[in-house]
Amino acid sequence: MAVVLFTASLFVPSILCAQAGLSLPNTIPNFASCVNEPLFYSCENTTAFTNTCCSPTPGGLVLQTQFWDTYTGLEKQGQLLPKNSWTIHGLWPDFCDGSFTQYCDLSRQYDPSPSPNTTTGKPGGTPVPPYTGPGVDTFVLEFGRIDLLDFSDEQILDQPRFSQQRFLGTRVFKHATCTSTFDIACYANYRKHEDVVNFFDATIRAYKMFPTYELLATAGIIPSNKTTYTLSQLQNAVKTQTGAVPFFGCGGIGAGGSAGRNILNEVWHFNHVLGSEQYGHFKPIDSTTPSTCSPTNISYFERTTTSEREVRVFP
Repeated sequence: MAVVLFTASLFVPSILCAQAGLSLPNTIPNFASCVNEPLFYSCENTTAFTNTCCSPTPGGLVLQTQFWDTYTGLEKQGQLLPKNSWTIHGLWPDFCDGSFTQYCDLSRQYDPSPSPNTTTGKPGGTPVPPYTGPGVDTFVLEFGRIDLLDFSDEQILDQPRFSQQRFLGTRVFKHATCTSTFDIACYANYRKHEDVVNFFDATIRAYKMFPTYELLATAGIIPSNKTTYTLSQLQNAVKTQTGAVPFFGCGGIGAGGSAGRNILNEVWHFNHVLGSEQYGHFKPIDSTTPSTCSPTNISYFERTTTSEREVRVFP
């Protein structure tokens, strides 16, 4: 999908829909039975959840993950990065010990290039066939959710040169199908693909809980091609605001031969969840994964000026 902000072809139908008094289809799961369930944060429950629609099970360690890229590689095609903002990588359901599974429901396989291409990520796992059907964006359009596609154009960018279709398909199938609160059984009168739309809504909601660019900037940590930072500076800046230390990921080679790498490029915010992954309360916890960054001399590089754009121009 080409990157757009609000083009006339996409924005006008929303206006017409509003003027006509029409409403969009509901994609809200049926969690009515959850009111009778005991309340626990995921990974903190003392007994097993009997209704898996009520809490992410067994992957109760929920990661909201983001990228910091300095270019997209597709600038000529119009794909630009959002100014003063990290981009969404995904919403991941890990097991409580930090391990994880993937591709949990082959009947909801929307990834055109599965990687790794087995359910376990190992040669002995069940093969995951490539998806060859309509793009995931068409599922979203079926429900009239042009707003989600607009937001994905702005904020849901994978690493440079990855196609948007592959990225969207991977996020839904690889991760959402391993989260029990998105199981088809959790939807009353299920309409095909409403779980896809519900997952995109949940991913965006979680992303907005962790404005990483701003969390770092409050401590004076901003992109620079000259200034470097320590890992503890990055960690403390976020912990001061969220109460927890996230995972910071780095590429490159450690400066001066130091351990780890020194080019900041990703962050994972770890959470336990009270209620469903869609609407529940996220409680940040310290990362269960050690940082891959060097302890010192970490570069948080500025973006190429022609690779980003302002997306905060509409209310």
